[in-house]
Amino acid sequence: MTTSLGTPAPSALEAAQGLRVLTSRLRRRFLEVSDNKELTPSQLSTMSRLKQGDATASELAAAERVRPQAVATHLADLTERGFVERRPDPNDGRRQIVSLTTAGRDYMNGRRAAGNEWLAHTLAEKYTEDERQTVLAALALLERLGQE
Repeated sequence: MTTSLGTPAPSALEAAQGLRVLTSRLRRRFLEVSDNKELTPSQLSTMSRLKQGDATASELAAAERVRPQAVATHLADLTERGFVERRPDPNDGRRQIVSLTTAGRDYMNGRRAAGNEWLAHTLAEKYTEDERQTVLAALALLERLGQE
């Protein structure tokens, strides 16, 4: 809720700051507990998008809001590492479809599993059942933030 001047309520500002700090800390911890194989955040983001489905380099560039040349560099490195593969687009011979290889998919699944395992163990160790239920209730409320 906002005040009459249109500025966010102090509690909204405090919650926003707390969430930003917490998500940054959690992101760093997830990176620490999963082997990143020296991939850049941009390369990991590209692989994460490809995990959702095949795409062209142009589609990836638009989704990542970067230049096509940047995506081409990421894809070249990921192809060399065996994480992605390219094949001709059956509808347009000038384009290529990019997809994760089995190794790329396995890598992404392993990263996710490692992060989930760490977080589940941490929640079990540091929180009571009642506190975990409170976290679940808060998550249901926070889900609305992602629906915009």
